[in-house]
Parts: sequence; structure tokens; C-alpha cells
Amino acid sequence: MEKEKKEHKVRKHHNHQPVNEKNLLIATLLNLVITIAELAGGIVSNSLALLSDALHNLSDTFATFIAYIATRVGKKSADTKKTFGYKRVEILAAMLNAVILIVICFYLFKEAYERIQNPQPINSLIVIVVAMIGLLANVLAVTILRNDSKKNINVKAAYVHLIGDSLSSVVVILAAVAIQIFDIYWIDPIVTVLIGLYLIREAFIILKEAVNILMQATPENIDLEKIKFKVETMEEVNNIHHIHAWNLSDHDVHFEAHVELSDDFKLSAIKPIQEKIIKLLKSRFRIHHITLQFEYDSRHKTGVLGE
Repeated sequence: MEKEKKEHKVRKHHNHQPVNEKNLLIATLLNLVITIAELAGGIVSNSLALLSDALHNLSDTFATFIAYIATRVGKKSADTKKTFGYKRVEILAAMLNAVILIVICFYLFKEAYERIQNPQPINSLIVIVVAMIGLLANVLAVTILRNDSKKNINVKAAYVHLIGDSLSSVVVILAAVAIQIFDIYWIDPIVTVLIGLYLIREAFIILKEAVNILMQATPENIDLEKIKFKVETMEEVNNIHHIHAWNLSDHDVHFEAHVELSDDFKLSAIKPIQEKIIKLLKSRFRIHHITLQFEYDSRHKTGVLGE
């Protein structure tokens, strides 16, 4: 019974639910409306913080739309040209979104520096009203994408954009209130810098994850040394080498290795050994895409993981 529960847990981890594409479209439209409203409000009020929030919302619009397109393309079946399918389009989209966000932040830093040097008067009342509308729309978009953000890195990137913009809207509102009460206009560019620093941090986290997947780095939750140790404790196995593990997408882990057997087994006798190793990799390490090549007397160096 305990074994069945464990296997069910592994299957549940592996079989991820599809992303709701309709939610991505709704979030895209919400952010497009916010962007237009905040651009107009920022120009009329002369608020750099509101314009920065508008530009951030514009990046959110691109982020959610790219996430939508990538999700659609990622569903395409594998073919003779793309034998692994199109799932990595979602990773490319996440990386693109992160890069766009970083570029926008550095542009805003430049604008903020100029405003700190030369503070300008701002119509804070307009800023408060427009930022409140933006905050409500952002919170709605975040709520819509919350569940889907747990399903793949692509939607997670768009979701982080939205959370960041919700927080920036709150800060913009607080800054506008301070300007309204105390006439301290320098707080507007300071808020812009704070928002930018937060967004760059989040963008670099996503960028690092995306690059690791594209570089076929070993997933952080996979211990190749432990896998080697466990497999080599099997009586039929002399050693396992040429070991590689990588993510095709942020969920699909692939594994390949050469297994040197302890005896010159018949082909019919190798099948049970293969099934035993696969069962170990699935139950203990949650790897489900496994390719094994069996050898005998290969004279491979003991203790070597890769080729």
C-alpha cells in the first residue's frame, strides 16, 4: 500500500496539467489596457514612476502574449526535423521575457538618474487614480495566472512580471501620496530605481534557470553520484558511465548512460536488468525518459561519470 502511494506521487509529479491558454489571453488584454492608461496618465501627470510602471506593464503584455504563443507552439507534435518536439520554445520565451525586463530596467535607471538631478513637478492626484486602476487590474491578472505559473517556467516568467508590477503599483501609489502631502518630487525617481532593482533580481533568477535548461545542465534535484552508486550496487552491473541527465523543458528530465554488465549475458537476460534500473530511476529519482546502452568488458575507467 505504501509502495502504491509512493508510485502514485511520482506519477502525479510527472504528469503535469496543461496551461490554460484562455487565462494567458485575458492577462494579456488586461495588461494592454493598463499600459495605455498608465502611459497617458504618466504623460499628463509628468510622473516617471508612472511611466516606468506603464513600460513594465508593456513588458507584461509582451510576456503574457509570448507565453501564450509559446504554449501553443509547445503543443506541436515531434516531427522528423524536431524529434524532441517544440517544448523548448517555452524556455526560449521565458529567457526572452527576462532579457526584455532587464533592458527596460536599465533604461529606467538612466531616466531616474536624470530626474534625481533635475526634479520636476508632478500631478500626484492623476498618478494615484491611474495607479489604483493598474493595481486592481494587475491583482486580477496575478490571480488568473497563479495556478498556471506552477506548471512551467514560461508562464512563471510572465507571472513574475505581473507580481512585480502589482508591487510597483503599490509603491507608485504610496510615492504619489507622499508627493501630494509633502511636495517631495525626488521620491518619484527613487521609487523607479527600487522597482527596477527588484525586477532585475527576479529576471536574473528566471534567466539563470532558462540558461541551465538550454545548456543541458544536470537538474539541481538529480545527484548523478548517488545514481551511479545505487546502480553499481546491483549484482549484474559492473559499472555505469557516460551518464548524462538534462531537462528538455522545466519538468521533463531525460537520462542516458552506458551500463557495463558483470557477465556476458544473453540478450533475453538483459531485459530484466534494464527494467530493474529503470524502476530505480523512476521511483528514487523521478526520471521518466531513460535511454540505456548495455556493454560487456568495455574496459571503461571506474568512477568516471561522463564520456
